[in-house]
Amino acid sequence: MKKIKLGLLPKIIIAIILGIGFGIVSPDMPVRVFVTFNALFSEFLGFLIPLIIVGLVTPAIADIGKGAGKLLVITALMAYGATVFSGFLSYGVGQAVFPALITDNLQLAQISEAKGIEPFFTVSIPASLNIMTALVMAFTFGLGIAHLESHTLKSMFCEFRDIITKTIQVVVLPLLPIYIFGIFFNMTHSGEVFKVLSVFVKIIGVIFVMHIFLLIFQYFVASLFVRKNPLRLLLNMMPAYFTALGTQSSAATIPVTMRQTINNGVNKDIAGFVIPLCATIHLSGSTMKIVSCALALMMMQNIPYDFQMMSGFILMLGITMVAAPGVPGGAIMAALGILSSMLGFDDQSLALMIALYIAMDSFGTACNVTGDGAIALVVDKLNYWHKRSHNNNV
Repeated sequence: MKKIKLGLLPKIIIAIILGIGFGIVSPDMPVRVFVTFNALFSEFLGFLIPLIIVGLVTPAIADIGKGAGKLLVITALMAYGATVFSGFLSYGVGQAVFPALITDNLQLAQISEAKGIEPFFTVSIPASLNIMTALVMAFTFGLGIAHLESHTLKSMFCEFRDIITKTIQVVVLPLLPIYIFGIFFNMTHSGEVFKVLSVFVKIIGVIFVMHIFLLIFQYFVASLFVRKNPLRLLLNMMPAYFTALGTQSSAATIPVTMRQTINNGVNKDIAGFVIPLCATIHLSGSTMKIVSCALALMMMQNIPYDFQMMSGFILMLGITMVAAPGVPGGAIMAALGILSSMLGFDDQSLALMIALYIAMDSFGTACNVTGDGAIALVVDKLNYWHKRSHNNNV
């Protein structure tokens, strides 16, 4: 008999449903068990976050620096610009729309206590680095390795990345559904879960509409360079879009994305350079989800914020996202550090961010890879203009 293997998203959905179902009828004792588990898991996650940043961001930056040239700089700047634009778009739409959708001031930290139930015990696991130290260390080593072409250090950080990746895949992701179960078990026991879920469903709907708009806008901009119908260009990329929906992986979708990009008229060599690179550094869809969900949670908890704070967060998030694609659900894992350091998110808010993000993971990945095709169109045209100008000068 063939064994049925559930993906992460179905497991999270089942965990949420079971958490709500058991939370309605459960006595205090089982709740206390999961309060204890969540406290321990939160400590471990807090310990792991700086290591995730150093382990994933450092080799990613080192790889981007390899073979640096004008084309690399242009592609990287466009990918970063598109990612940051999606973040500011999310912030602007969220400011305009979310207040009408979020009517309750929900103190998630109080909800998570589940009517005052305390864990049986707690274990403190201090982080080896604080978040900003980890970020600065990752940037410093990554840029230094790229500039000096230090193969020994690069190999060391690549092996460290493999350890962190394996830890996430073998420890964090399998335990994540239990953690999410505990979150919703606690919230249901305290009677607040339906308020939270009603807001989440509305937020997800708004994000879906935004990501469709973002793709249309990206191909409209690309069409100004290539003088082609933007909707036709976008429709040609639909095989890549639906492949990403199924795989939830930018890397796994690269062959399909490249094929459709070439079908849109992009030079084969340019597509072979831009698409794999953008699978690493262009994460407009992921950034849109993270900014929207973070803003919604801050509004729900009445956490103060302003444009300056969110601008700094979005600009840093665009850089941090380069670490994301190597790990399933990696974007939100890489973002946990700056969510806590720059926006002040606690363990409960981070857990809900993970649940929200994974619920929309397929759509974010599909938005990322489809947007890669738009960037390739512009880079191809800029490269063509540059070559023609060079030949005319000669």
